[in-house]
Amino acid sequence: MDDKEKQENLKASGNLPAHIAVIMDGNGRWAKKRGLPRMAGHREGINSVRDIVEACGQLGIKILTLYTFSLENWRRPKFEVSALMGLLVGTINKEVEDLHRNNVQVRTIGHLDDLPTEAQKGMLRAIEKTKGNTGLILNLALSYGGRQEIVEAIKRILREPPQEITEELISSYLSTGGLPDPDLLIRTSGEFRISNFLLWQLAYTEIYVTDVLWPNFRREDLYHAIDVYQSRERRFGLISEQIRG
Repeated sequence: MDDKEKQENLKASGNLPAHIAVIMDGNGRWAKKRGLPRMAGHREGINSVRDIVEACGQLGIKILTLYTFSLENWRRPKFEVSALMGLLVGTINKEVEDLHRNNVQVRTIGHLDDLPTEAQKGMLRAIEKTKGNTGLILNLALSYGGRQEIVEAIKRILREPPQEITEELISSYLSTGGLPDPDLLIRTSGEFRISNFLLWQLAYTEIYVTDVLWPNFRREDLYHAIDVYQSRERRFGLISEQIRG
């Protein structure tokens, strides 16, 4: 079965996740296994990003949110942080034309102003260039933390306190306001934690964990994750009989 047939089979179920979120983990371990510096794993991870973005676009997935750089990642050694920022700048500058040509809209969540000036400029150029695109929304979490996001949302709400606090109100003040919550969370490298990622938004998300390290994760692995998602029954606190009517 070729790639197109696999995609058509997934589409035929009528149950594709609209929003996929990914915790891309295992770059360092991938490099260590090969006796390579950690940055080699990060560079190979870019190839995984490219393949997954392309596959999601072809499948008709509406939103792909990638945990690209967390607030906690700033604690890593300075040389690694600097190299990661350089890789981010180089990648977005290189990929933006292809993203635009493929109708991908680039967005970010998190503290973009924490990034070095060149990284900020590169991201803002990509956002501006692709803002009119109507295909896949590629949502990059940069200098992002889930707890911090909730705290900041509450602070903004309290500036002009409403008469009533609702879930919908809080959701609208989050950095993902206006986007549906993720249907599927994929975590690579076999770790069973969500690492301060989209804590509010993941309340009813289906979680898929794989031992595959991110630099090895390709569209075949994505297809398997979606296939597993399609085999599950999402009950949102109900029982099966209620869902089936």
